[in-house]
Amino acid sequence: MSKSSLSVAQALDRLLATIYPLSKEQVPLLGCLGRVLAQDVVAIIDLPPFSNSAMDGYAVRAADVIHASSERPVTLTVVGDDTVEKETLRLLGSGEAMPIMTGGPLPPGSDAVLPVEFTSDASAMVGRTLPDRIEVLEPVVRGDYLREVGQDVRRGTLVLQDGHRLRPQDISMMAALGISNPSVYRRPMVAILSTGDELLEIGEPLIPGHLRDANSYGLAAAVQAAGAVALRLGIAVDQVEAVVERLDHAVEAGVDLIISSAGVSMGVFDFVRSAIEAHGELSFWRVNLRPGKPIVSGSYRTVPFLGLPGNPVSALVTFQIFAYPVIARLSGSRVAEPLKLMVRVDHALQSDGRESYLRAKVRWEEGEYRARLTGSQDSGVLSSLVAANALLVVPADVETVTAGEILEAILLGSICHWVGLGEGLCGADAVEIDPDEG
Repeated sequence: MSKSSLSVAQALDRLLATIYPLSKEQVPLLGCLGRVLAQDVVAIIDLPPFSNSAMDGYAVRAADVIHASSERPVTLTVVGDDTVEKETLRLLGSGEAMPIMTGGPLPPGSDAVLPVEFTSDASAMVGRTLPDRIEVLEPVVRGDYLREVGQDVRRGTLVLQDGHRLRPQDISMMAALGISNPSVYRRPMVAILSTGDELLEIGEPLIPGHLRDANSYGLAAAVQAAGAVALRLGIAVDQVEAVVERLDHAVEAGVDLIISSAGVSMGVFDFVRSAIEAHGELSFWRVNLRPGKPIVSGSYRTVPFLGLPGNPVSALVTFQIFAYPVIARLSGSRVAEPLKLMVRVDHALQSDGRESYLRAKVRWEEGEYRARLTGSQDSGVLSSLVAANALLVVPADVETVTAGEILEAILLGSICHWVGLGEGLCGADAVEIDPDEG
């Protein structure tokens, strides 16, 4: 690493030092999937709140049937009825059995549940007249086939922590605890800026010398996958005034972060740099990184700004490394890293000494994770990133990796994948500003 370059860790530390979680808000429970908790969730009740049956069968006294067998069945008298609506259940006496359904409350005096399959009449219990007596063919002991009060969660237990991103199972838990409007951190809105006379919207016919605006769509999708709201600002032509107009749209919309790809280097046509320096500040960093050596941080009218490289692969890779942790911090999340695995590489690799993130396919084979590159590592070759499910990390100052060596791999995917959700479950949105608006 050259003396003028930052390591990836140094650059990330500098970037995150200026980023803080957004404000808190209360949201109806079904709107909280993928959001980050802004409170600790402590159980105020036991779960389950009463002892209940884990099976369809009969509530019994275990002592009555401890010696039951098919050779010497025990006869019990069937009494009462299992009805959840009842405020109280009658006391179960010795030699008695009370019908009970899965989840039904255990009557006082009973200490076990006898599955219906353990009786001489193993037919379904629903929609039929129950017998006056049953013969028990198998024994149960105290505590069998029942769920005790607080078996799942005890009152006073810390169930979920502030900073935890909510999954479907967490929503279910809060519903069981009666939490209808939890406090969560506000979801960040992130603006995506595209500039250049050569860019076309994706629905326009392709003409010589022009490219479709792929980067802003890829970055907007990455923002949504990170659990934030993406705001595409449209395409600004190569004029400082046009860039300022788009950026001002973002500020007026109340965005929390602006991301640009390209347009911020020292070139004569880098109008984004000029616009931001006129109304904010920029810091240019040379990061010891491949792909994506130039990274820009700063602010526009006090809104944090992050400038990523212009090549499509570099933009998406550096988003994973730098933009995702920023969005996670804004979201209030305690977790700011993707899922990583240690993998064995199939073939030798060459690097240039920079910390390198190589496109690869990771698979499980013969008891371990193995990885193979997906093709060209040129930063303009998007197809090899499409074919990849991971980025192999070659440490700085390492130029040769031999076949069979172990490397760290960052699994590609959304924030949802990293926290145990399925893709598309984060509930994030994307909006656009019409290129012709204003």
